[in-house]
Amino acid sequence: MKILAVADVESEYLYDYYSPGKLDGFDLIIGCGDLSEEYLEFLVTMADCPLVYVHGNHDDKFKRVPEGCICVDNKIVEVNGLKIMGLGGSYRYRNGKYMFTEKQMKRKILRLTPSLLKHRGFDILVTHAPARHLNDFESRSHRGFECFNGLIHRYHPKLFCHGHIHRNYGRGIPQKTNVETTTVVNAFNYCVIDI
Repeated sequence: MKILAVADVESEYLYDYYSPGKLDGFDLIIGCGDLSEEYLEFLVTMADCPLVYVHGNHDDKFKRVPEGCICVDNKIVEVNGLKIMGLGGSYRYRNGKYMFTEKQMKRKILRLTPSLLKHRGFDILVTHAPARHLNDFESRSHRGFECFNGLIHRYHPKLFCHGHIHRNYGRGIPQKTNVETTTVVNAFNYCVIDI
């Protein structure tokens, strides 16, 4: 399965310099937050495959679900035979609709317990923020959630996609890493994944 993961910035390569066929061959697009409704609609239209997304910390402006897209925030959905769990937002560093404390994010996960039991876990975890000490920073504005580590270690998803940590923030910020059997992808701008 070929997956396109996107986050944080509208890729000039995919959007401004689009050419027919550039988005062919994808089975799924994953939006990890801080992207416009129009951009998500463009991608799902041109790629002709399902697009799932979560909200980022700057997505207070969202007024609707982008046409053709599936919001997976705070739920588990099945798409193309994959169970996808979504948890949008970032660590709270100021007031905002999609900013949460560690305790609030743990509660969101706890509310998903019936779905986790029903689906027997999940294959892909989609978030905006990273996991704590896994591609995050020490600053409150770019801190990851410790509870995401618990999800990875307990359910061993095939894929964990996040955004929020822009790769141009510094040298050595990885796009892909592995934790046990889970591939962790920082989807900043865009990343192509085969699973």
